[in-house]
Amino acid sequence: MIDLYTFTTPNGRKASVMLEEVELPYNVHKIDITKDDQFTPEYVAINPNSKIPAIIDRDTDTAIFESGAILMYLADKTGKFLPTEQKARYQVIEWLMLQMGSIGPMFGQFNHFNMHAPEKIPYAIERYKKETLRLYGVLDKQLADKEYICGDYSIADIATFPWVTIYEIQEMTLDNHPNLKRWHDTVSNRPAVQRGMKVP
Repeated sequence: MIDLYTFTTPNGRKASVMLEEVELPYNVHKIDITKDDQFTPEYVAINPNSKIPAIIDRDTDTAIFESGAILMYLADKTGKFLPTEQKARYQVIEWLMLQMGSIGPMFGQFNHFNMHAPEKIPYAIERYKKETLRLYGVLDKQLADKEYICGDYSIADIATFPWVTIYEIQEMTLDNHPNLKRWHDTVSNRPAVQRGMKVP
């Protein structure tokens, strides 16, 4: 049994989508980051960085934090969505790292400055909007001849989808990136994705 500690953010959605995809039983523990639940001593003992998500695998008494690490752990545990052949495996890891290091941080900063910052800072909004659009282009080019980011559906797709799917909230469009839009629509139609995106 997996204990999932999560909230309604793109990073939180990665873990719940993955758990739905691999069909592992799990219990959901809502960590309300708007109420600083992530800073309680009990949660810091699980994730010293006080972010969501985190999991505890009760079968092995293993706690994992950082969403990318969680996806890799669950992929290895179940043998799904992460190839074992070295070249294919590292291609998926490359694109997972791109999501962790670029897509998540850049889309997140654009979201913050465009929608939540108490003061509108045009330079910050434009900077992160341009980087978001650049990354849309990177994904669109990668998907030009592939159904999924690395060919087969993988944790690279699971990690990236929850960030791309906030495009409407960010007042963006995928219409100028047809390969990315097609991919987004394909992934959004997966039943496990639909279930995972509703957790908690």
